[in-house]
Amino acid sequence: MRKIITYIVLIAIMSGLTGCGRGSQPDFDVSEELAQSSVASMEATPAPTPEATAKPTPEPTEEPTPEPEPESITLLMVGDILLHTPVEKSAKREDGSYSYDAIFANTKDLIEAADLALVNQEVILGGTELGISGYPRFNAPYEVGDDLVEAGFDVICHATNHAMDKGKEGVTNCLDFWEENYPEITILGLHDNPDDALYIFEKDGMKIAFLNYTYGTNGIALPSDMPYAVDLLGNREKVISDIQYAESVADFTVVCPHWGTEYRLTADASQQKWAKLFLENGVDLVIGTHPHVIEPVEVLTDEETGHSMLVYYSLGNFVNWTSSSGDGIANRMVGGMAQITLERAEDGTVAISDYGVTALVCHLTNGTDGVTVYPLSAYTDDLAAANQIRHQDPAFSYTYCTNLCDKVWGELWK
Repeated sequence: MRKIITYIVLIAIMSGLTGCGRGSQPDFDVSEELAQSSVASMEATPAPTPEATAKPTPEPTEEPTPEPEPESITLLMVGDILLHTPVEKSAKREDGSYSYDAIFANTKDLIEAADLALVNQEVILGGTELGISGYPRFNAPYEVGDDLVEAGFDVICHATNHAMDKGKEGVTNCLDFWEENYPEITILGLHDNPDDALYIFEKDGMKIAFLNYTYGTNGIALPSDMPYAVDLLGNREKVISDIQYAESVADFTVVCPHWGTEYRLTADASQQKWAKLFLENGVDLVIGTHPHVIEPVEVLTDEETGHSMLVYYSLGNFVNWTSSSGDGIANRMVGGMAQITLERAEDGTVAISDYGVTALVCHLTNGTDGVTVYPLSAYTDDLAAANQIRHQDPAFSYTYCTNLCDKVWGELWK
């Protein structure tokens, strides 16, 4: 552009000096020279290429790789399914069948959310052919099993002091029901052969072993041809052998003992003795049942080895409707739902990464489907005022339940 302007100025000067008028011709053709120079100038300056004018493409930004979720297992367990006669009446239908769905309606979502959900089935499932009965010798219809499965339970603990209430026939009926209808459901503590005491649950390569024992069977002897029918704590050497085997084949060992003193809010000497034995043999988690009231949760540590074990001494009742009256009956309406998370540590071991307890309350009203269980967090003063247990213990209230949980569990349940 600068060259073109120079030639125009030069032409103007030359025109002025020569006095050229219209029609006169200069000594040389300036326009031709200018045209040739302009062409030469354009040829000397190459045209910009698309590559030179395009904006540079930014390098793609790599998204940060998210940290992988830790390998984990969530465990859940609730206490005693204690089917007193009024509970059975509330479940009975006009055609003679039974439905227990209402009992689990308000807790089903919590139960189903766990990787593995356990329940203590206090009452043997002997079926209607053996006669449905309540305290002191219980027997339940098979529909209980149907509705436990529907509620989301995966493991049924059957080693209780009521396991022999209907004798050998009750045990075999119960085992036949589970095997024929729900072979995928695990039964602990009750056997028709001597070789299946241990259950191992596996997820993400982690192996968790489970064992279930009861302190006794209310003085009813085991069948002479089935001395292994119920797993008993009294067989100390077998308990130790079972635990040691579990430790050799699994990453983490859980024992569910049916133990303790009924209606006592603290662990007794027998529970402390067995807890010590479990700890010394490497058990990692203990979840207890039988006292029919809640008891404390604590972590025990072996001073010699440094090994720690979490103990839920008693989860109390999940459901019940006792006929008894008087002080302390309200305690039996409060239960616990143990919730534990296991994770694999960097060293490859499996350990508890989190634990807690959800408070539950058994709500009783008359009529069909009148028995259900609520998380205490969803319970209200109005519901408590309508709970029929108040006729047996007027002290029962929403505040009574929360105070009991504070007393036994402290901050753990909140």
